Amino acid sequence: MKIGKRMKIGVIGAGGWGTALARLLVENGHQVRLWAYERETAAQINDFHYNPRFLPGVELPSALKASNDPDEVGEGREMLVFAVPSQWLRNVASMFKPYVSSHTLVVNAGKGIEVETLKLLSTVLEEELGVPSGQIVTLSGPNHSEEVGKGFPSATVVASPDLKTAETIQDVFISSYFRVYTNPDRTGVELGGALKNVFALAAGICEGLGYEDNTKAALITRGLAEMRRLGEKMGALPLTFSGLSGLGDLFATAAGRHSRNAWAGREIGRGRKVHEVLASTAFVVEGVPTTKAAYRLGEKLGVELPIIAVVYRVLFEGFSPQKAVEALMSRDRRHELERLD
Repeated sequence: MKIGKRMKIGVIGAGGWGTALARLLVENGHQVRLWAYERETAAQINDFHYNPRFLPGVELPSALKASNDPDEVGEGREMLVFAVPSQWLRNVASMFKPYVSSHTLVVNAGKGIEVETLKLLSTVLEEELGVPSGQIVTLSGPNHSEEVGKGFPSATVVASPDLKTAETIQDVFISSYFRVYTNPDRTGVELGGALKNVFALAAGICEGLGYEDNTKAALITRGLAEMRRLGEKMGALPLTFSGLSGLGDLFATAAGRHSRNAWAGREIGRGRKVHEVLASTAFVVEGVPTTKAAYRLGEKLGVELPIIAVVYRVLFEGFSPQKAVEALMSRDRRHELERLD
């Protein structure tokens, strides 16, 4: 295992995922500053070495310093890692543009699609930071922050059209418990990471309705087919969706016990309104805005996405979860491999 040179790194976003990544990077010997939106979160990390709101039960290294001040986190950093909710990324990235040069490595660790523009997050960073596409790497995979924070064995993908840049990021993040693979297909890697949240919502809805393993297995498999159809239309490689950032992340999120998207789906399946579910948690449920963006992308590109379409109707048109399942089960008969590739 090769670990890259020690770097000065700013991690933007002190939610569970940003905090877990910052902890990992400090353990790898890097000098890390973590930007927190809330002053209270930064103070708790600095004073008590915990982030109880977003990553409870995980002790943080004393060398990890957090701040609410962009200057303290962005100034003089060789790498910036963005781990913020997808719909906030553009505004947050613009705050850190003054600290980005032609030599700054940029990592997108978020998962989602910008609703207003239907753009992937690497494109948002490229536009806001004014850096070339090859300078941006996306990190994505079946990585629950709770497990990475505790040092459980995990694997992920770093994707960039520039292989050397991806390999540099690979060496920065790889550790004894965090295995990192490279992939040139950033579009496919990002799309898999975004869409899996929609299918996790769907899986949770089915569970909330009382359905069990057969239903969830069918949903995961056919959800993967929808990922591939949309991905290929956007120029992604089909094989990417069989890897960690596609099938791996889909399985972990739709079937895992840590998924906030699956939790939200279960609550909706049990009869709660979407707005009530979202108001009852401090966490962002990325699957909700991503459903809207993915549905619009499918309409725009002429791609058939039946599961995404019924989840959209449940979330935004008041369609009942039970009727959504009935609509999917009553579709015209098909060959299994039809439009799978």
